[in-house]
Amino acid sequence: MRKKALSIAAAALAASAAATTVAPAPASAAAVKIEIVPAHTETVIEWLNPITCPTNMVLTGRSHHGDEMQDTTYTCSFILINGEQARVYIGDWGTRQKESKADYSAPDHQAVVGRWHEGDENGYTRYRSATIFWQGRQVLLANGDISGEYKESNHDWQAQGNTVMTGRKHNGDENGKTWYRFATVTVAG
Repeated sequence: MRKKALSIAAAALAASAAATTVAPAPASAAAVKIEIVPAHTETVIEWLNPITCPTNMVLTGRSHHGDEMQDTTYTCSFILINGEQARVYIGDWGTRQKESKADYSAPDHQAVVGRWHEGDENGYTRYRSATIFWQGRQVLLANGDISGEYKESNHDWQAQGNTVMTGRKHNGDENGKTWYRFATVTVAG
């Protein structure tokens, strides 16, 4: 009889422990700290010079004042995850779009790393996107959104918090409106 009582008690104790034990979250999901660190600005003549961010950086800002003959300043940033720099793998230049009605969105989970504009508002613009990896895993971009409108000829835009640029929309000439697409950098567990 005693053996049976111990077996029942041991089984009850094991069931109780299993019911109250919660598997801990994966360390990567629980301890991930993401930082976007501006590290490079570059000013180019809008209609003449393409820009691509330096190695392992993505676009996080753009400022433009005047028409296409004036300068445009771009901000490129590193993505640090738990203090480690994410790797950015740059793709090819995308399809040209007429600037006066350009509407670009990077493919899912990709950030913008370059822009090339030729001519005035009747000229063409194209973008370059990139995938981002950290510790062999693709970094995800979530909660995509679009900024309020800016007057193209007089604005400064910077991604906020842990967001990066994922696209841009523009209508008209230098007095037309520009909007920026952005998304939050995340890491799957």
